[in-house]
Amino acid sequence: MRAPERPLAQTLLVTLFIVIIALPPSLNLVGLDGGDAQAENRELVTFVGTNPSAWFEDHFGLRSTFVRWYGETRLFLLRVSPTPVVLKGRDGWFFYADDKGLDDYVCEDPLTADALANWRSALVRATRWLRARRIAYVFLVAPDKHVVYPEQMPDSIVRVGPMSRTDQLYGGLQDTGVLVDVRPPLIEQKTRERVYQKTDTHWNERGAFVAYRAIVTAARAQLPAIPPPWERGDFTAVARDVEGKDLAAMMGLKRVLREEDLRLVPTRRRQAVVVEPAGAEPSAEEGRLVTEIPGSSLPRAVILRDSFTSPLVPFLSEHFSRAVYLWQNDFDAQAVEQEHPDIVIQEIVGRHLHNFIPSPELVPER
Repeated sequence: MRAPERPLAQTLLVTLFIVIIALPPSLNLVGLDGGDAQAENRELVTFVGTNPSAWFEDHFGLRSTFVRWYGETRLFLLRVSPTPVVLKGRDGWFFYADDKGLDDYVCEDPLTADALANWRSALVRATRWLRARRIAYVFLVAPDKHVVYPEQMPDSIVRVGPMSRTDQLYGGLQDTGVLVDVRPPLIEQKTRERVYQKTDTHWNERGAFVAYRAIVTAARAQLPAIPPPWERGDFTAVARDVEGKDLAAMMGLKRVLREEDLRLVPTRRRQAVVVEPAGAEPSAEEGRLVTEIPGSSLPRAVILRDSFTSPLVPFLSEHFSRAVYLWQNDFDAQAVEQEHPDIVIQEIVGRHLHNFIPSPELVPER
């Protein structure tokens, strides 16, 4: 007895199911359309032998397409961010909600009296130790984007406290004589032009330039041998249409969202060059980056920093014969003793005041 023939529709359905199931691993085998590290703003698992399941999750076929489709559906149809680490603001603005960024905005967890006293001890000890060696010292808190553009935050996020930790630091420790507050000039400049990226965590070049001028002005008050900051007239303002930046990548939409990147192109020749690591760009996010001006007798600097200093490097480096940029929050007496700088500049982004506790004991007594 012959088996009954399958209807054509059933055969097509089974075939389609098999194709759909087989397509991702087939693409995976030939290396097509797997994970995209740049688009997702993270390092993908690179070797199957260490963790096969994690490797497959990062590299299965059509992954980047599925990530993009998910992000587009959430953002453009549901009008919400595809990920909890990014807040969708107004008018195409996005904000970083991870790494205590949201805590910093709502001001619900102020510094305790003991924590503020610990910060004072750290700054005073560093200042005293450096001055004993005739080394100038400048400390600044780089403001997160929500500090300068709170009006672009979503209405659903409400502040519950009157002061941020940055407010407390500047209000309580200004008498140390080393703090420079870049918030007022940034807020003033934003009335003329945008000073932060819409799809990125950081200030753009125009905002970085404002902060740079405030830093150099404060540094010159202690060390007049530092040349005056460059003027805005030393640059041509240009705008470039580019792919979305780090916040867009966190949503899987780096290739979808666009950014008007507001740049400053120097009309004077820059003299500082990166000497370590060889071939790196000045704004590269390296753990240790060193610039030098060949043949210069200008002061030397050690800059302790995070990612907010990266756009500052091309500006700041023009003022120092040698500038050593170290990616760290804590003071580093050993690096100072090795480099013999004339000034130490220390920068920390505002949200890190929530998860970083300074260690005054790292500064030697003498």
